[in-house]
Amino acid sequence: MKDILAPAIWLAAAYLAGGIPFGFLIGKANGVDVRTAGSKNIGATNVFRTVGKKAGLAAFACDFLKGLLPTLAALKFGPPRFASWLPLCVGIACVVGHMLTPYMKFKGGKGVATAFGMLVALMPGLVGVAFALFAVVFAVSHYISLGSCTAAAFLAVAVWFPVLGTRGRADLPQCVLVTAIALFVIWKHRANIKRLANGSENKIYLFGRREGK
Repeated sequence: MKDILAPAIWLAAAYLAGGIPFGFLIGKANGVDVRTAGSKNIGATNVFRTVGKKAGLAAFACDFLKGLLPTLAALKFGPPRFASWLPLCVGIACVVGHMLTPYMKFKGGKGVATAFGMLVALMPGLVGVAFALFAVVFAVSHYISLGSCTAAAFLAVAVWFPVLGTRGRADLPQCVLVTAIALFVIWKHRANIKRLANGSENKIYLFGRREGK
């Protein structure tokens, strides 16, 4: 029973932590209900668009940390018996919590920042490459959604190559789960992809104009 209870507590705590809707809370603190503004999403991109740059960056940082810190905690303090799989599952529980938050009727964000935090803890080298790719695509296009989907697609493929992995060898469960979460992130962006295709997706500018087409 103890063997089942210990990881269950870790996963439940990670899901509840990941579900904290920081974007919504930061928006409300600034007088904006992000569920009714912009894309109506509670993630950092919509906070950036509807509330402002500082609020958007704060939401991104909070969503990033709620993926990073629980995963690092599982790596350092998790039961040694479950060390081979618990940190990854804790990270994924955080991402699922963000996407399907129990505090908002299971309607959440798209999981990019939280997945980014999880993967920084697990495979910093691979994520560094993915983030550079995101940064280049975003800088050129000014579409956060395009940069996010490009980075997620890269991760879905690159994780299978051990030279970019965490332990210098292929880890099948890790590869499968990271690919699944990357594809889920892309799926959560399906409305953005549709807007990109028809030219109606909003651009975001870190410097100068805040948004535009």
